[in-house]
Amino acid sequence: MERKFDPAEPELMDRPQPVSTELERDLQNLCQLNRFFGSHRLVRHFFKKWIKPQTRMRIVDLATGFGDIPRLAVDYARSVGASLQVDAIDQNPATLEIARKFSAGYPEISFRQGDIREWGEAGSYDIVLCSLALHHFSEEDAIRVLRHVRELSRRDVLISDLRRGYLASIGVFLLTATFFREPMTRIDGRLSSARAFSFTELRSLAQRAGWSTFSHQRFRFARQAIWLDQRASG
Repeated sequence: MERKFDPAEPELMDRPQPVSTELERDLQNLCQLNRFFGSHRLVRHFFKKWIKPQTRMRIVDLATGFGDIPRLAVDYARSVGASLQVDAIDQNPATLEIARKFSAGYPEISFRQGDIREWGEAGSYDIVLCSLALHHFSEEDAIRVLRHVRELSRRDVLISDLRRGYLASIGVFLLTATFFREPMTRIDGRLSSARAFSFTELRSLAQRAGWSTFSHQRFRFARQAIWLDQRASG
């Protein structure tokens, strides 16, 4: 199954737009999908490994969207007595405004507008996260993101995303034809499944970005992740 990516046709949520009920509902739908189909479980697995009790850490979440991943990180840190400072970066001002609204009880999170291909300074963060965003980019820009996140982190990097395949595409089509039928969610969901990288492609992108020592694994519900521990890779 070949990847279908047209840079002239960005997903609806990526286009410049004001805050709207439609955008807020779409972000809520994506959060539900992330919770029900494994993305939240996936990142929690790494939080348990990387966020230790009584530690202080600085984290960045790139292409944060609804801000659900930073909130998960803070919730976990609070549960183990760790202290986090989280920068949540997104390019869309309307998306950031909605994420701030739903994160009112999380003073640990700072929402900032920026291009994730160039945000921040090298070695600024203990953990760099980027969830379900890489498929929004061309191969060249995805490599640029992968190279940049490696530079940003002084410790750990986690990139999680969709995994392209026929079964995943069928599943997304059925979900957006039945339960998540709002136009933005339906259109973007189907575009995302076609734009996702296969398991082999993501591994190749990481290698082309200079990731030499890293782990790569398939997860349930057409998810995959690559991760890097800077302490192990030197």
